[in-house]
Amino acid sequence: MRRFVAKGLSASTCRAAQSAPGRVSLAPARWSRMADSKAPSLAARRIHGLASTATSFPTTHEKIQKVEDTPFFVDNQFVKSNTTEFIDLHDPATNNLVTRVPQNTDAELKAAVESAEKAFPAWRATSVMHRQQIMFKFVALIRENWDRLAASITLEQGKTFEDAKGDVLRGLQVAEAACSAPEMLKGEVLEVAKDMETRSYKEPLGVVAAICPFNFPAMIPLWSIPIATVTGNCLILKPSERDPGAAMILAELCQKAGFPDGVVNMVHGAHRTVNFILDEPAIKAISFVGGNKAGEYIFSRGSANGKRVQANLGAKNHAAVLPDCNKNHFINSIVGAAFGAAGQRCMALSTLVMVGETKDWLPEVAERAKSLKVDGGFEKGADLGPVISAHSKERIESIIASAEQEGATILLDGRGYKPANYPNGNWIGPTIITNVTPDMRCYREEIFGPVLVCLNVDSLEESIDLINKNEYGNGVAIFTRSGPTAETFRRNIEAGQVGINVPIPVPLPMFSFTGNKKSIAGGGASTFYGRPGVSFYTQQKTVTAMWSSGDAISKKADVAMPTHS
Repeated sequence: MRRFVAKGLSASTCRAAQSAPGRVSLAPARWSRMADSKAPSLAARRIHGLASTATSFPTTHEKIQKVEDTPFFVDNQFVKSNTTEFIDLHDPATNNLVTRVPQNTDAELKAAVESAEKAFPAWRATSVMHRQQIMFKFVALIRENWDRLAASITLEQGKTFEDAKGDVLRGLQVAEAACSAPEMLKGEVLEVAKDMETRSYKEPLGVVAAICPFNFPAMIPLWSIPIATVTGNCLILKPSERDPGAAMILAELCQKAGFPDGVVNMVHGAHRTVNFILDEPAIKAISFVGGNKAGEYIFSRGSANGKRVQANLGAKNHAAVLPDCNKNHFINSIVGAAFGAAGQRCMALSTLVMVGETKDWLPEVAERAKSLKVDGGFEKGADLGPVISAHSKERIESIIASAEQEGATILLDGRGYKPANYPNGNWIGPTIITNVTPDMRCYREEIFGPVLVCLNVDSLEESIDLINKNEYGNGVAIFTRSGPTAETFRRNIEAGQVGINVPIPVPLPMFSFTGNKKSIAGGGASTFYGRPGVSFYTQQKTVTAMWSSGDAISKKADVAMPTHS
């Protein structure tokens, strides 16, 4: 990523963000410009649909002969931006140009807000049953366009096609859960005194926003669109400028599902768009997923402007491996969880804590990892694809090199790997670093690539102490056959999401994403989807009413504080 300084962001902040593995960048990788032109109206720039359909979409990494600019979405219309600034988006497997993503102008960003503001009163007044019916249609359309969404992810983000389908599935599950809105939005009532009752209501906030990462181009938008809208809010969503294609398909599906004009809008850009969202008074709440540098900035600036902010940040997920575990299950689990999606998951199981003699199993882990096929995501049998950008590749390789310099052992080295058909992609093969100590850079930083770091301890208690000292607390796993061992670990570990013989313990949508410590801004008070997600997007209102049994025939006012129950 090439960073640059602009209003509202200091040079030091930009440099810090450049070094971080954040999934949402505050500035673009490459900029191109076109000649200025007079700004026609939004209606005049309307685009009638996207190039792909549910049955026609890319299935190879072949060079695109006619590259189209990505539109933005406002008033249920796809609109060509009038900007002079575009971000070039390249296929990570080939570095061929796929599209140009606009940095929306201030006027275009304001138009999206005005659209949402205009839509809110009527959408708020829409019955929850009607919103539920729209959500049913939205779910059906996602299923119909599942492969199309996955293909967009493979082309723009680099995931294998099968992994991209999983990306869509985990978002789809949130949309399906949102169909239970009539149950989730129920209030409470209690008769608190004779002839007096208190009722609670969940009411929408108004205009809300979501700032999404590159690593889950479908799932994270689907953490926000269903919950924000079914609770009665109008949403402005900013996809990652690195891979907005899946979000734009979801915009089309919102249109087809019957969302009214202005309920869902999508805008593009880097730090200027982020700052607009953070500072715009009409926006009441912001959801964010990404790295710590960007996330802490967004949380601080958004909160300072009086907005609700939920922010899921970085991670360093550990697995404690006990000698009594099912060895084959452990090896298969860790190879999949560490190297799947090229390690670009905030829940990647990137750090092994080998207890006792389990450190002797690492050569077998390396052999299993060697068997993974690293290739273009559309290629049959591919297990992992490239990392998102050349800059990410350089940063990951620099961390691997630092481990060597600091005395660790590179048991399996994925640097320099190039598939025969895609020599120009951003490739790193599975890498395993052993004999790591907590002071090393490879342990201290979130690598966000296909790199597994391994530390050695002598006991369960040492493993718990080591893991709890880490500043992150997103997820953790333990591999053991012992129930008491697992329960001791569960009770004493500080991570928010714990897996017992489960490598990636992300809760399904009937629960919530429950990270901890520096992995969640604000201490994890506002979490995504499930009932906590509904609470984030709604304002609690309580109404206490008295309907006297004496009604209008009462002749005397009661001026004393009530003492009866």
